[in-house]
Amino acid sequence: MTNNPYKDFTNRLQLLVKKYPSLITTTLSNIFTMRLVGNKTHGDLAEIAIAEFINQYMYDFKSIHVGKDLYRKKSKEEDIKITNEITQEEFSVSLKAYGNGPLQLSTDKESQMFSRLEQEGNNIIDMERVQAILSDPAFTNFYHINVLPLIYDEKNQRCNILVFNYERAINDTVRITRYDKGSGRKHPVYKFYNASEEYICEVRYGKGDANALQRGLWTHTKNGLNYFDSITNGWIEYSHNLILVKLLSHALVSSDIGHQSALEIIEKDIIRMKQASGIER
Repeated sequence: MTNNPYKDFTNRLQLLVKKYPSLITTTLSNIFTMRLVGNKTHGDLAEIAIAEFINQYMYDFKSIHVGKDLYRKKSKEEDIKITNEITQEEFSVSLKAYGNGPLQLSTDKESQMFSRLEQEGNNIIDMERVQAILSDPAFTNFYHINVLPLIYDEKNQRCNILVFNYERAINDTVRITRYDKGSGRKHPVYKFYNASEEYICEVRYGKGDANALQRGLWTHTKNGLNYFDSITNGWIEYSHNLILVKLLSHALVSSDIGHQSALEIIEKDIIRMKQASGIER
C-alpha cells in the first residue's frame, strides 16, 4: 500500500489528542460556541481554527487556510493545505463541521458517479460488478478525498472528529441499490451496503433539477458509524465560551490597535496552555 500523507497526519492528530485532550477540547468548544452567533458561522471559523491548531500544536506540520477568495481557482475540494515538514509532502484537507447525521464526503457536480451507477441498473449485487464500479475513473473521488469532519451533537453538547474509512467501505461493499424519489425523498439515491445489510454510504442525485452542490458521495454519522475512525477516541463534551462571543463583538467595533494588544495577550495564553498541558516546557 502506498504511503498516505493524510492518513499519517490523522494518526498523528489522534495521538496528540489522546496525550493532550485539553487542547482539542478547548478548540472545539470555541468553534461550536460560534453557533451562538449564527447557525453557519462555526463552519467557516472552524477552518481557520483547525489550521491554527495544527500550526500551534503539531510541530511536524504546518498549515495554510486556503480561503474563500480562492474558491474558483480550486481544482479540488480544499479548505486547508498541510505540509509535513519532515517529508515535505503537501496535501489538501476539506473540513466539514456538521451535526450528527447526514455528511457529504465529496461533491460531484457533473454527476459522474451517479451516471456510472445508472449503467448497472437498480440493484447491483454481483461482486465483480461492484468492484468494477468502485474501480471506475468516475469513482476516483472515493480514494482521494481528505475530509476532516467535526461532528457535533448540540442537544448533548458533545462533539467528535470522525474520519470516514474509505478503504474499509470499499472492501465491505457487496450491494448497491437504487431508491427513487418518494417517502419524503425528492431525488433518487444509490445506497451501499455490507454483507450484514448495514448501511455504508450513498451516491446522491443525478442531473436535472437536483442541486449540483448536493450531488456526490454522502454518508451518515449514525447509520454508518462503523465506517468512521474517531480521532478524539469517542465523543467529548464541550461547553460554550460566552467570553469569546463578547470578545468577538467588541473586536468588531474596535480598531487594529486594540486587536494587536489582544493578540499579544492571547499568544501568551497559548504558551501558558502548552506549558500547562505538558506539550512544551
